[in-house]
Amino acid sequence: MSDPDSRTSATPPARPADELVLAALERAARHQAREDPAVPVWAILEHLAVPPRSGAARHVGTRLAAMHAAGLLERSRRHGAQTWALTDAGARRLHEARGAGGLAALPESPQHRAWRLAHTAAAHEIERFRDALHERLGRAGRTLESHAPPHSDAWLELAEELQRACRRLASASYCLYEWAEPDDARADVDERLDPADEALEPAERARRRTRRAGRRNVRLWDDLPGPLER
Repeated sequence: MSDPDSRTSATPPARPADELVLAALERAARHQAREDPAVPVWAILEHLAVPPRSGAARHVGTRLAAMHAAGLLERSRRHGAQTWALTDAGARRLHEARGAGGLAALPESPQHRAWRLAHTAAAHEIERFRDALHERLGRAGRTLESHAPPHSDAWLELAEELQRACRRLASASYCLYEWAEPDDARADVDERLDPADEALEPAERARRRTRRAGRRNVRLWDDLPGPLER
């Protein structure tokens, strides 16, 4: 399926038109991990790049209620939060706007922004992460060659630091070299799978999937000081 909203706008609209709100709702539903056409308002605002508690956000809330009254949207609740979904009439309205060429471009999608920021951060940090791991490997070698037997705590501390340094470098490597730029026609969910996994035994496949958890989470990169930060 091709993405009807492949064009993006760098500037979020101050007062999004109804058709753009419908397009943001449709894309938010498409990018959900769950197969559910209903999305909360915060997801619609994210796809419009509209800050919560802003004048533009209040405008969107007003237009959602008006479009619901006009039969373009369905309103429901999920886990106590109000959600919105396109009706057939809403989908036709959006399709007609696209066909007429009058639909403005949506801002960059949240999933593409997450990929772009992670890719850029990895390119900037990966050499520092390599240096940090190299420093710890060197310290492990020096500890191993020490004439006086090191205290067991030294090995336990090194084990923790080496594991964190390796995971941080693995995450940056994945974000830079392996995470493909997402296609906004579908949700970009990390299933933690690799084509080569098909050749593995089920138990090994499961172990690899477990190890890959969190590899897109760049916030975890800050949990370990670099080689010059100790």
